[in-house]
Amino acid sequence: MDDKLVIAGKEFDSRLMVGTGRHRTNEEMVESVEASGAEIITVAIRRLDLDNLEEKNILEYFDWDEYTILPNTAGCKTAEEAVFTARLAREVTGTDWIKLEVIPYAEYLLPDPRGTYDAAKQLVQEGFVVLPYIHADPVLAKDLEDLGCATVMPLGSAIGSGQGVQTIDEIRLIIRQSNVPVVVDAGLAVPSDASVALEAGADAVLVNTAIAQAEDPAGMGEAFKLGVQAGRMAYQAGRIARRETGVPSSPVEGLAAAAV
Repeated sequence: MDDKLVIAGKEFDSRLMVGTGRHRTNEEMVESVEASGAEIITVAIRRLDLDNLEEKNILEYFDWDEYTILPNTAGCKTAEEAVFTARLAREVTGTDWIKLEVIPYAEYLLPDPRGTYDAAKQLVQEGFVVLPYIHADPVLAKDLEDLGCATVMPLGSAIGSGQGVQTIDEIRLIIRQSNVPVVVDAGLAVPSDASVALEAGADAVLVNTAIAQAEDPAGMGEAFKLGVQAGRMAYQAGRIARRETGVPSSPVEGLAAAAV
């Protein structure tokens, strides 16, 4: 079946995006990305050491002819910082794609809706392909789509929390109204979390900490690949309706009479 993820006119076979942060070693990072089958890799531009030319940075560990780089604005507390970082990312990577994050408080790591909207508006005007990280807010998601964002990326739970998808009802509302891909981002801990998101109709998920901090990152990367595939297949197959009472799975007509 031809079932591609399409973002800004670009097609992908994988519906799993992965991050490059928090890996114990660069070797584990590369192995886990390869095992995941991901085609989109996000990189925090502000955390690159661009002044130290002697040391290999994350960008040099991947063949960017094989992957799509998705720079992100992690570490930005204001819209102004995020716009500046996006411009820097375009200069460094040569791509117009940007994962937009505006997070004012490090202790919560929750996105700022006003700052995100303001930054997205400016970046769309400057020709960026904007993928904004947001709370699972259907109103904001629609506003960002109307601005021209390429996706919306509602959180499942707080970044790195491992709480799984705590916002599934709001995510379903966003999916129902969206005409751009919905990517569930943040808080996923295990492949079943990814399946939950894809089963609900999300177009993709983005996972970082759950893979990077696993005991076996490559094994977890592959497991997430399979979880995403299973969730997508289940969504396409169509789940049964929820019922308040049980329904026999065997025929109830024509049963043999009980012996007296």
